Amino acid sequence: MSDNDHGDDSVHFTRATPRRHLALLMWTHMASATRVMPARRRLALVAHDNKKADLLDWTRFNRELLAGHDLVATATTGRLLHDELDLDITCLRSGPLGGDQQLGALISAGQIDVLIFFWDPLEPQPHDPDVKALLRIAVVWNTPVACNRASADFVISSPLLHGSYEALIPSYGEDEPDRSHVA
Repeated sequence: MSDNDHGDDSVHFTRATPRRHLALLMWTHMASATRVMPARRRLALVAHDNKKADLLDWTRFNRELLAGHDLVATATTGRLLHDELDLDITCLRSGPLGGDQQLGALISAGQIDVLIFFWDPLEPQPHDPDVKALLRIAVVWNTPVACNRASADFVISSPLLHGSYEALIPSYGEDEPDRSHVA
């Protein structure tokens, strides 16, 4: 009997199902739609205070690539990048004043394609719950996240960042809005 011989859409696993296939089967079953990301991506740039210099240096190195995309940032980070690099950036509120939540809302609405968030793992933040919520919602909606310079280098240099890309949109239930039309 195959996985779908039960007459419904559920996925059935046995102890014999190889572990490496379980995650893929669960993800494929959960994903119900796709959305095509435009070639000009919408990138969110965020950095905690102790990481702003690192993000500024990374952004300076990648300025020409970033200029080809729509950039969104929390207030302080966005002003710093705009003033130092003369990039067009849409600035939201400061992270602790709701900017992280604004970014989460944009991700949920399918309006952010990539999150570059240089967060400080060694310094407690007054808005730690907002930071965790932002990272969580990016994972929920299958949004690529780079949390340090190395992962940001991999994301910015990926051939998948350039040109259109069809992203899987996970389905979490019948009551959620349809995001497949969001581009």
